[in-house]
Amino acid sequence: MTVGTVTPDLASWPPLDDDKRAPGQQLLDWAADGDGPRLCLVRGAEGSGKSALLAWLLAGTVGRPGLTVHATVPSEGLTTESFAWELGRQLGYGPLSPDRLLDQVGADERPLLLLVPDLHRAGAGPADLPSAAPETLVAELLEPLLAIPHLRAAVEVGTSGLLAAHGGVEVVDLGEGGSHDTGQDSYAELAAAVPRTADARPDWSRAPEAVRRHILDAALRTDDQGAAVRGLLADPGFLVHGSATALTAALADERIPVPGRLREVWRRAAPELTAYHTDSAERAALLHAAAVGTDPDLTEYLRPLAGQHWWSTVWARRDVPLSAPALVPGGEERKLLASDPTGRLRTYDVGSGASLGASGGGAAGLGASGGGAAGLGASGGGAAGLGASGGGAAGLGASIGTVSDGTVSDGTVPTIVRPASVRPRSIAPRDARSALLLDRSDALLPLVTEDDPTAAFTLERIAEHHGSAALAEEDSLVTALGSGGTGRPYAVVGDRGGTVHVWSLGEYQDVPRSCRVHEQPVTAVTCVDTADGLTLTFSAGADGSVRLWETSAEPMPVPVQQRRYRATALSAADTPAGPVLAVAWSDSELHLWQVFSGRVRVLPWLRGCDALALTPEGLLVLADSEGLHGVRLRFDVLWER
Repeated sequence: MTVGTVTPDLASWPPLDDDKRAPGQQLLDWAADGDGPRLCLVRGAEGSGKSALLAWLLAGTVGRPGLTVHATVPSEGLTTESFAWELGRQLGYGPLSPDRLLDQVGADERPLLLLVPDLHRAGAGPADLPSAAPETLVAELLEPLLAIPHLRAAVEVGTSGLLAAHGGVEVVDLGEGGSHDTGQDSYAELAAAVPRTADARPDWSRAPEAVRRHILDAALRTDDQGAAVRGLLADPGFLVHGSATALTAALADERIPVPGRLREVWRRAAPELTAYHTDSAERAALLHAAAVGTDPDLTEYLRPLAGQHWWSTVWARRDVPLSAPALVPGGEERKLLASDPTGRLRTYDVGSGASLGASGGGAAGLGASGGGAAGLGASGGGAAGLGASGGGAAGLGASIGTVSDGTVSDGTVPTIVRPASVRPRSIAPRDARSALLLDRSDALLPLVTEDDPTAAFTLERIAEHHGSAALAEEDSLVTALGSGGTGRPYAVVGDRGGTVHVWSLGEYQDVPRSCRVHEQPVTAVTCVDTADGLTLTFSAGADGSVRLWETSAEPMPVPVQQRRYRATALSAADTPAGPVLAVAWSDSELHLWQVFSGRVRVLPWLRGCDALALTPEGLLVLADSEGLHGVRLRFDVLWER
């Protein structure tokens, strides 16, 4: 494996002291020689300059072709789990568990070069647990990583014997020079350095960084029956400002009592909290997001600080896993349509997340248009009975009955079709009682009521059009469904061939407005009407591109954004700040674009998102593995730096 075609010249790197030139040249030669040993151990006593030498190597590669460091993970205080989260972030996968990280690295086609400073300082938590020892990180993660043929690593090990038994090792030894002071401050000494508020409470926002990093570890060493540890864990100010990696390790010990449901809340937020967040309001927003709906006391304490940030969570629905949220067009109050695990659709209040009842005011007929044998024809009875939409032999003529599902907010008793096989992964609502669904089997289905034959005719035409197209050509198979328009509802359909189709749901169309926007299958779509009469359609492709198409013109010649990762969801709204596009990515990043200016902000959400819904007022609904969350965006400060 060759990293570069030209051996880097030491003279072109940042300058080194004379006593560091020989080890620097050795380290540089190793890094440039992709066919040599895959592991380089940087050894030496405390203060000998080991970390500085790795930093020197990294600094010299910036902007230089032929030699790339893909990740640098300082390991002091990290456990196997927190190391995996950080390495996953830097490699572009998002924070992953150790097992999932190993799978991702194994599948990564890049020749990877890692730098690992301070491995001998790894470990955190109570000293009697394996997580406190660096050997655990080596055995559980570093050794398996080094077994992957396309990965190489330079690792700082101090004077320890870590990784010494690994075969084929280059050793850069900086000797015994430097300071040997390894003394640790006591908990009392560190606590005395924390400033106090007017009412004598610890002011962690003004505490020295070294104190915030080490005081929990010192508390764990204190012989006071755990009083110091319990005091820190009961202080929300320390939760916001203290070392996230130390807190993660301590809270993993079930023997330590914690207030409320802190352990559950922290576990939810830890993968993102352990990233480098210097903004205390952002850390508060992340912890607050994890606490909403779980720990009321912690939620209320964090709310004022989280509310100062440019985003903050206002509600969460974790009681029932919900998916495929979509805004219902029209009406003075914003409503959301979403699917529960049984496939039943319900409406929710966007501002609070409160359930408004089951969707659908009467019997609903479903027609499927997945192409091939998947095409289902439904007969709901009366005017809503829908024929098969798969076309030709795909129509199976199945009859689907109706069931009663309780009472909606206006007092009516809805009866909705709920075939066991239907599990919507995307929804394009026409109104609160009818919608187009994209099933997890990739079938396009209309959901309508018995008393609205106009909606039945409109939605069935869309399903029939795409079902027939899929039977005629494999590239026409539907791969994505999105919605748009708060006044005039739209359905946006993406297919395997990269074409985007825009349908009006408010009026009948025989054919859609269509354009081939991508070279790869479409993974997500949405659209928005602007105040000046434009219809902007956004689509994401399997190649990591996001494209903009104004439907009266040609698509933009270049992507709005191009990344190595897959866009999992899109949503757009015309806001007081102009059109805004929200993009969720497979590496757990969530991007907010101010469309006309091109400015972007990254929202560090707690996990990957499957669907998004953005209101013009700035309420962003996110669907992830735990349910639905409502996040308030402050458009007045969102793009400020």
